[in-house]
Amino acid sequence: MKLQRSLVFLATLVLLSFAPGISAQQQETYTGTIVGVGGRLGGVSRPFTLTLNGRTTDRAAEHAVAVLAEGGQDRLLSEIRNNNLGRFSIGGQVGREVNFVIEEKMPNGDRKFTILFERWLNLYEVRYGSRSEDYPLSYVELIVDRNGHGQGTFIPAARVRFNKKNEVEVENFGIYPARLAGVRERSS
Repeated sequence: MKLQRSLVFLATLVLLSFAPGISAQQQETYTGTIVGVGGRLGGVSRPFTLTLNGRTTDRAAEHAVAVLAEGGQDRLLSEIRNNNLGRFSIGGQVGREVNFVIEEKMPNGDRKFTILFERWLNLYEVRYGSRSEDYPLSYVELIVDRNGHGQGTFIPAARVRFNKKNEVEVENFGIYPARLAGVRERSS
């Protein structure tokens, strides 16, 4: 009986010692600056924080592409809306839940993240039904090197669809996408 309690105690200690490492590996935080290139964001820069605590599985990504092909972006959005894979915030705002995250390993060791989330809609867009309502997603493409430094692109109002070549296409509502500059991975 004593030996059994000792083994259970030892197993619990081992699991507890690894738990913080598992949590730290699962959650990644990136900070940087959004630099507006044109349109409303032209010449404006704001800090951002991207926290990732999960990834979209290959099977779920294939399903999302099938949903997009069959029902369009509105159906895709309703399909991924409840996924909580992290948070994207600008400045001191609370931010939005990240709904879709694909991570690709590049041949040179860099990692490329493709991220979608339901975007912020302001009262004017909803009240008056402006054309920007057809762009319900925000899109982030981020490339991070082995040292945790990176850069990327941010499209605050995006439309996702298939083009004539049957490829997934992300269309920007604005003139130019914003740049993500000075990206750094922060330790938790």
